Amino acid sequence: MKTEKIMGLMSGTSADGLSIALCAAGPGKELKVLKFSNYPYSSALQAKIIAAREMKAPELSALNFELGRLWGGMVRRFCRTHRVAYKSIAVIGSHGQTVWHSPGRRGHTLQIGEASFIAEETGRPVVCDFRPADMAAGGEGAPLIPFLDEYLSGGGRPAALQNIGGVGNIAFVGKGVRTFGFDTGPGNSLMDTAVALLTGGRRTYDRGGALAYAGEPDAAKVEKFLAMPFFRRRPPKSLDRSEFSEAFIEKHFGRVTGANAPGVLATLNLFTAASIALAFRKFAPRGTRELIVSGGGALNPALLDNIAALLLPAGVKVRSSAELGLHPLAKEPACFALLAWLALKGAVNHCPSATGARGPRILGKIIKK
Repeated sequence: MKTEKIMGLMSGTSADGLSIALCAAGPGKELKVLKFSNYPYSSALQAKIIAAREMKAPELSALNFELGRLWGGMVRRFCRTHRVAYKSIAVIGSHGQTVWHSPGRRGHTLQIGEASFIAEETGRPVVCDFRPADMAAGGEGAPLIPFLDEYLSGGGRPAALQNIGGVGNIAFVGKGVRTFGFDTGPGNSLMDTAVALLTGGRRTYDRGGALAYAGEPDAAKVEKFLAMPFFRRRPPKSLDRSEFSEAFIEKHFGRVTGANAPGVLATLNLFTAASIALAFRKFAPRGTRELIVSGGGALNPALLDNIAALLLPAGVKVRSSAELGLHPLAKEPACFALLAWLALKGAVNHCPSATGARGPRILGKIIKK
C-alpha cells in the first residue's frame, strides 16, 4: 500500500466554519496531517444553519446546495493557498452539516452540503453521508471519531480521547482495551448559544473563556443537570445539538444579560466539564490516566481548567491534542479523510463498539465525476 494524499472536510454542530485537512495516509496505519485551514462562516450563515432543523423542504434543499457550492469554493481556496494540485489528492471525505440527528430504534439523521459540487470542482472521488449505513445496521450513527482513535492509538497505553465540538464525545483506546466511545453531553453548544443570545449574534463563542473566568458557577444547577436521563444511560449513546441549546438556556437561566452572563457562562462551562469528567469516571478502563482533548473546546482554557480540576483527584492528566502535534480543529477533518480513503478501498471504516451497530461496515457514499 503506497502513501497517498487525502483530504477531509468537517463542519460541526457549532456551525461556525469549515475545517479542511490534507493528510498523508499509507502503510502501517500511517496518517499525518500535512496542511490544515479553518474557514469561518458569517454570523448570518451560522444562524441559518442552526435554524435549518425548522426549515421547510424548499429552504432546506436550497441550503444543501448553497453549502455544497461554498465548500467547493473553500476547497479551491485551500488548494491554491497551500499549492496543492487536485490531481495529487486520492480522495476527499466530507462529513456534511448535521441538521438533524435522532438515534434510536426508529431513528434518523440528516447531513447536508451537496458533495457533488466538491467532486465537480476537483474531479476527485468524494465520499460523504457516513452516518446512515451505521444506523441501518442498528447503530446510533455517532460518534464516528473513535475509529480514528483506535486506528492511531489502539496499540498504545490506555488513554481517553475527548472531542469537544457542538456536542462532546469520548473514546477509550489502548493495548488490551476494547475500543468504545459515546457522546458525553454538551460540547460548545450551550456556551456558544449563550454568547450569541447575549450579543445578538455579534459574537458566537466565549473567547479565551473570559466570561466563564469572570463568573461564579452555580454548582447546585450543575448537579441538577447531571441528573438528567441522558447521563444515566449506558453507552452506546449519542446526541443532537438541539438537546442542549437555546430552549435549555431559557428554561434554566431565563434571559441572558450583561449582568448574569458571567454566572451563566461559568455554570455552563462547569456543566460541560462535569459531563466529561462523569463519563470518564464511570466508563474509563482501569489504568487510563490521560485525557487528550481536541475540537473547538480545546481552545477554551477555562474549560480545560475545569476538566483538569475535576479529574485531578483521580490522577488523570488532561492535555490538548496540540501538545501531540495535532491542531485541535484538524482531528475531525483528518478522520473523515481517513474514512473516505478506506471506503474507496472497500475497507471497514467504523467502530461498531462505539455506535452499537451489529458489526463492521463500510460507511459513506462515493461520488465520482
